[in-house]
Amino acid sequence: MSRIVQCVKLNKEGEGLKVAPYPGELGKRIYQNVCQEAWQEWLRHQTMLINEYRLSPIDPEHRKFIEKEMDKFFFSDEASAKPDDFTPPN
Repeated sequence: MSRIVQCVKLNKEGEGLKVAPYPGELGKRIYQNVCQEAWQEWLRHQTMLINEYRLSPIDPEHRKFIEKEMDKFFFSDEASAKPDDFTPPN
């Protein structure tokens, strides 16, 4: 039986994540409040951030940036970062 959560990102009920996707308090909040559909949206957004900003997930400063953006993506009205010249693929 899957776990249902009230997703804060999509503002609807959806299937919850099976495990916390990130360590610490942020991962716990995501696990409790984000559905799988919204998590998949984040993964696409995170890929765009890594590619467009040329981030390295092993760089501690880059990880801090990604974590900050993840928090904004799910729990803030503030828009997550996109490069000024970014155009999504067709």
